[in-house]
Amino acid sequence: MEKDITTYINKHTEKEIKAQPRLWNETFSLLVETKKDIALFLSPILQLKDLRIILTGAGSSAFVGEVAQGTIQQQTNLPTQLVATTDLVTHPEAFFIKQRPTLLISFARSGNSPESLEAASLLDQHCDNAYHLIITCNPEGKLANFDTKNPLYSIQLPEETNDKSLAMTSSFTAMLLTALLVFDIDNIESKQQAVTNMIAIGEDLLKAEDVFKEIAKSNFERVVFLGSGPMVGIARECHLKLQELTDGQVICKHDSFLGFRHGPRAVVNANTLVVYLFSNDPHVFRYEKDLAEDIARDARKIQSLTITDEPTLELENSKHIVTSAFKHSDNLNAVPTTLVGQLLGLHKSLTLGLDPDNPSVSGAINRVVQGVTIYKRKEK
Repeated sequence: MEKDITTYINKHTEKEIKAQPRLWNETFSLLVETKKDIALFLSPILQLKDLRIILTGAGSSAFVGEVAQGTIQQQTNLPTQLVATTDLVTHPEAFFIKQRPTLLISFARSGNSPESLEAASLLDQHCDNAYHLIITCNPEGKLANFDTKNPLYSIQLPEETNDKSLAMTSSFTAMLLTALLVFDIDNIESKQQAVTNMIAIGEDLLKAEDVFKEIAKSNFERVVFLGSGPMVGIARECHLKLQELTDGQVICKHDSFLGFRHGPRAVVNANTLVVYLFSNDPHVFRYEKDLAEDIARDARKIQSLTITDEPTLELENSKHIVTSAFKHSDNLNAVPTTLVGQLLGLHKSLTLGLDPDNPSVSGAINRVVQGVTIYKRKEK
């Protein structure tokens, strides 16, 4: 039975989604204010010979690193790798190199997940020269107060980004914005216009809420999110968000536009919605457009949703959300595009009669992961 958004009780998810443009501005201001301290910590580390950067987190927090990896590598000209805490905990020797200086960037909403703490501890055990940068939404969390003898800096984001609801929304986008800006901290003030454009995209998506409501009422049982480059990570986050908020009643997938042709397209049936997270790079868009037009010719009349900067692409059975600011936001457009999965998830959750703040009817999914026991490895 469908819930009305005006009757669902706490509305944490709705409020946290809609607060994001304001919180992005607050996050940017925080980085400007702490610029000197951040630079003082990072600058000497980034000069180290053979430094590696590893981005880590679990679930959505890991996806922050997936989106930011390419930007950080370009900004630092250093090898940068995403490795989820859930992989580091079981196979640290596969990722850490004892003789190589390593900067571990840990993303965490609460900072209380057992894997987050263990991953940080394993860095100290497996690397002779270990450095920690922690980006978290909870100053009281265990990760924010991690005890180490190695150099550590903790960026603690505005209190309101520590979402109260089950699904990560403002926490994800605030951590992602921080990751995209922090390694060019010396030039942070020059990013003001890009942040302004990014906020405009978010506001445009929120203004299009009726489109998301309408789509949520349509009859789909599967959703595929497609992106390219950094947008693959956003597609992954949107996939998780919609699946979480619908308690698995809607099965979701994600892929790159080019990768989707190589087998995964088999998941599409007549009751599938395909969401195109288009690139604002004209070269990349040509590849994306080819696939979107191909799917539009499918005799099964596949539904789709497109997010783009101008209405130049006409597709059968498709709804378009157009935001002119999209073409001007550089790599930051990944941040507001995350709202696509959040808004679809919110309204599909309500359509299915669920509580978006606590959609897991069985209680199997929790705000902070439960039931994880950390086992100490025996010395070989």
